[in-house]
Amino acid sequence: MSFGDPNNPYGQQPPQAPQGPYGQQPPVPPQGGQPGYGYPQQGAPQQPQQPYGYPQQGQVPPQGQPGYGYPQQAAAPYGQPGMPGMGMPTGYAGWGSRFGALLIDGLIIGALPGILYIIAIIVAAGSASSASSSASSAAASCPTGDYNCVSNAYDSASSASTPAIFFVLVAFAWLIAVAGMFFLVAKEGSTGQTPGKKALGIRVIKEATGQPMGFGMTFVRYLCRYLNGLLCGIGWLWPLWDEKNQTFADKIVGTVVVQAPK
Repeated sequence: MSFGDPNNPYGQQPPQAPQGPYGQQPPVPPQGGQPGYGYPQQGAPQQPQQPYGYPQQGQVPPQGQPGYGYPQQAAAPYGQPGMPGMGMPTGYAGWGSRFGALLIDGLIIGALPGILYIIAIIVAAGSASSASSSASSAAASCPTGDYNCVSNAYDSASSASTPAIFFVLVAFAWLIAVAGMFFLVAKEGSTGQTPGKKALGIRVIKEATGQPMGFGMTFVRYLCRYLNGLLCGIGWLWPLWDEKNQTFADKIVGTVVVQAPK
């Protein structure tokens, strides 16, 4: 107690500053009237804090890129025709474009084998004509009424009428045709397009995924094409009235032919 202090006549102790946690003194704002970091401005209104992920007041999210916390637009199912961009199909291919692509592919892989087949037939026909003339000459030399001699002459001419080059040309043409078919299967399996389909702007995709089928399923699809020829070829005409323009082979393996994006 200080009896001589005029400002404290009753001898009371002056109030002490509140102690911080663990005995630490609370920070003192800097002198000069400017509050330190973390101290609110005197007289300034307090702004309510926005929840994390919500836009600030007056802030507009950029076009096409929604900010964090904005609701995303529902994505369209993948692989459905009609989706623009991203290489997606734009619609089912018509029967005319499908037939045109099949015709172009047939001409590409069948031109050379067809030429070889024609050459083989011409060679065989010329050889047969020559053999027939030789058989007639041999039969004329046979004694009258000796039918056994005449039969042997014609049998000998018939066995010699087909030269070896005929079989070589036919085998070579068949190998080229098979190699051409596997070429089409590989192209369609990897890209969905053969040369004919690419020329007419269509492609084959798996309906469930919107992607090319791969070599294996494309080969199965080519085998299933033979079913299109059943019942007078009605499977080839089925796309004319089918909702998805599918043939029987398309329905079996689950494929659709669509217009390729430009």
